Amino acid sequence: MDRLKQMEAFAAVAAKGSLTAVAGSEGVAPAVIGRRIDALEERLGVKLLRRTTRRITLTHEGSAFLEHCQRILADMASAEASVSAGGVKASGHLRVTAPGGFGRRHVAPLVPGFFAQHPEVSISLNLSDRVVDIVNEGYDCAIRVGDMPDSNLVSVRLADNRRQCVAAPAYLEKAGVPAKPADLARHRCLTLSSEASQTRGWAFRIDGELVHVRPQGPLDCSDGQVLHQWCLAGLGIAWRSTWEVERDIAEGRLSEVLAEYAAPPNGIFAVLPQRKHLPLRVRLWVDFVKQRYGDAAYWHRGDGEPASGRAGAAA
Repeated sequence: MDRLKQMEAFAAVAAKGSLTAVAGSEGVAPAVIGRRIDALEERLGVKLLRRTTRRITLTHEGSAFLEHCQRILADMASAEASVSAGGVKASGHLRVTAPGGFGRRHVAPLVPGFFAQHPEVSISLNLSDRVVDIVNEGYDCAIRVGDMPDSNLVSVRLADNRRQCVAAPAYLEKAGVPAKPADLARHRCLTLSSEASQTRGWAFRIDGELVHVRPQGPLDCSDGQVLHQWCLAGLGIAWRSTWEVERDIAEGRLSEVLAEYAAPPNGIFAVLPQRKHLPLRVRLWVDFVKQRYGDAAYWHRGDGEPASGRAGAAA
């Protein structure tokens, strides 16, 4: 019980950024919450939080531990919910949002299978390359690709994702092959518009450091699939995810450039509003998607369709 209390206190302080706020919600003194976190840090042998008189922030170890804590606490809440009403089935309305291109290939194809397992759950899927405010717009879950910014939202890592710079062979023959990321300044780069994601730019590893570059070009779009098509048409260099372009590379329609500067994989995440009681339908959806993405054979199939349902699937 002490361990659970410590984890709950740590997760709550990480979310609210204040010992006083957490203590007030529990009706105890801030010192009580502080002692729980002190005990947790002492037991683990690491600092989880940086505490000053002005703010509380997570350490690197704290960020990693927070994800595990949130998952454990959510699992406990789901377990209790599943038996508290005599084994109630998932029901209600599930609202999910995802990026357009990824959502079409790797979220929408999973919906029928989930619905078949949970027919009492109705589902709305929104596909958009803008970063949807899931709290204010009333979404239960967002599937997002890339690095997660600091926020009060809960993120669950579903799979790794790698991005790479690609261009059509015809473009590279005419414009030349960039040798280093700085050479992108002399190339036409196809970028997502400012209202979409990738706000920090394209990521590269340069001299062992992760560096973000914001390339410029005459064409940008808020839809990643459009950038993919423009890249295939030879209009410039794009920074796209492996799941989107690996088949084009294998079949010679695109070539990877700057591979030696490629950044380490980031992630594919389920992002959830910060709330204490996660509806069973949401937890089951996240578990369903995580199980599919965790199967290596799923990604080798390349289009998100079950092996038995690929006849007639779009390339």
